[in-house]
Amino acid sequence: MEHQSELITYTLVAAPCVIGENFVKLLHIYQRPFAVLVNNSVEKQRMKQLGAKHIIEVDTVHHEAWEVPELPIGDVYLFEDSLTLCCRYLQMVRSWTTGNIVVVKTNPTPRLIYKALGADHVVHTNKDQVSFLLRSERPVG
Repeated sequence: MEHQSELITYTLVAAPCVIGENFVKLLHIYQRPFAVLVNNSVEKQRMKQLGAKHIIEVDTVHHEAWEVPELPIGDVYLFEDSLTLCCRYLQMVRSWTTGNIVVVKTNPTPRLIYKALGADHVVHTNKDQVSFLLRSERPVG
């Protein structure tokens, strides 16, 4: 019997806020391969402190500098801290994956703008915990 090896994909997370950081911590618990998306050195350092091993630092101003990362990207979770930044990330990552792109927002910003830019799901929450995003999976260990 032949065994097909599954392609390991990385969950990509932009976590510029507390609930995004909580999600990164949750991915550690679930031992799920992930990468984080940052656009400045301060955020990069913060993600390193959270234990992120794969950090994709991008220039959100100059779109000609946007390159597809070497890691195979699966689902994408963009945690909204700024409408402008979240929209820019959406424009960037849509071509990086065929997986789901989920925007998680706490602000009363319109959902349709995210859908128009390629988000598959827009989730509004007023809680700091977002474990419901991974509820179909169990922690390893």
